[in-house]
Amino acid sequence: MATTLDELTRWIKAPRETENLEFKEAKTQYDNTKLFRHCVALANEGGGKLILGITDALPRKVIGTSAFHTPEGIQSRIFDKLRFRVEVEALGHPDGRVIIFHIPSRPRGTAYELDGAYWMRSSDGTVPMSEDRLRQIFDEGKPDWFMRSAREHCSPGDVIQLLNTQGYFDLLKLPYPDNRAGVLERMEHEKLIVLDGNDYSITNLGAILFAKLLDEFPDLRRKAPRFIVYDGIDKLKVRLDKLGTKGYAVGFKGLIDFISNQIPSNEFMGKAYRAEMKMFPDIAVRELVANALIHQDFTEVRSFIAIELYSDRLEISNPGKPAISPERFIDEYQSRNEKLADLMRRIGVCEERGSGIDRVISLAEFWQLPAPDFRTDEQRTFAILFAHKAFSELDGKDRVRACYQHCVLRWARSQKMTNQSLRERFKLPVNKSETVSRIIRDAIDQGRIRLDTASKSRRYARYVPWWA
Repeated sequence: MATTLDELTRWIKAPRETENLEFKEAKTQYDNTKLFRHCVALANEGGGKLILGITDALPRKVIGTSAFHTPEGIQSRIFDKLRFRVEVEALGHPDGRVIIFHIPSRPRGTAYELDGAYWMRSSDGTVPMSEDRLRQIFDEGKPDWFMRSAREHCSPGDVIQLLNTQGYFDLLKLPYPDNRAGVLERMEHEKLIVLDGNDYSITNLGAILFAKLLDEFPDLRRKAPRFIVYDGIDKLKVRLDKLGTKGYAVGFKGLIDFISNQIPSNEFMGKAYRAEMKMFPDIAVRELVANALIHQDFTEVRSFIAIELYSDRLEISNPGKPAISPERFIDEYQSRNEKLADLMRRIGVCEERGSGIDRVISLAEFWQLPAPDFRTDEQRTFAILFAHKAFSELDGKDRVRACYQHCVLRWARSQKMTNQSLRERFKLPVNKSETVSRIIRDAIDQGRIRLDTASKSRRYARYVPWWA
């Protein structure tokens, strides 16, 4: 597989390393043990590229490497040691020789090991894989989580008692059948229940969406969303701690209404009247809570959806790392739980594919809020809405994040970002154009955006996301 210089340039300009892309300087050599571990770790996380001869700190630079003089030789050694094939490529760059390791993904339901340890990536390099992550991988060969049984040996009456069947038909705007057999037939068609001999099994899909009480399903109790309100900007004083009780579909409206009632309002002066606005738009809260419910990792049994309200922000987090980089939430869509997402779309809980985060970003711009922050750690995905701040109160990270999101939002609408459009996003006057230009330069230096190659004039320059 021959890599072009254009492809290498795009990788170099990526704002950060990911699970599938890693850079090492390795000017003269690179330790074989570290190399083997990185190959195993990247394979265990879906495959990727390990590139030698490039600095890993932004802005990245090609410095060249003299490690591994014969790519064929190290390729053979990797296969002998790891028993899977890694393609090794030497690429000539004007600034020096680069070595690229093209690492394949592990087979489904299998994890690779080296010297008795299953390796995975971490911020500090490679570490032995956690027990939870190993369990997730080995579970890949088992039946889909949603089709597993949440409760077995249920009579028809048990199904009606445990699941909110009326709520199912109401949400889909369907007439309720005249008899119980019609109800059960429809629920079975949706795979919310499965006929097992003379009894029914309620699937995880049926219980997590339509349970009257999640406590009736012991393995799903930890899946109930938890809403916490703090006094202040930290966790020192809890004012309210509320755990959801119903299935996601039948409990969603009540959950959103409850959250909305706890969000404070701020009074502001219009042209001729006083008015109140919530700290955060209800629609944005709805979208982010729906995303957290839908895109969580359901195989993570010890974590729950957390919705945490502070005096200056709302943090919504869910178990599991996303299938795509948080920087691509605005323009891409990929769900690990498509069965759940499909039914949630049909009952109107979430939007069509990929439009939810666009709407959140648009609302933040319209309400003049700081740009939302999307981030991950080793186990969770976070979405953070911030209360209003004046432009002068935004730090450099806030401004660059807003610049990048505005640029992606324009790109998604077949438009290009300009100094003027970003200035209007911040509601700044014309005499602040140079301030906006500095934000744009910072975003370019950090690898978040780039100049549109079609731009002919610096005065009317247009900008696109770095990956466009």
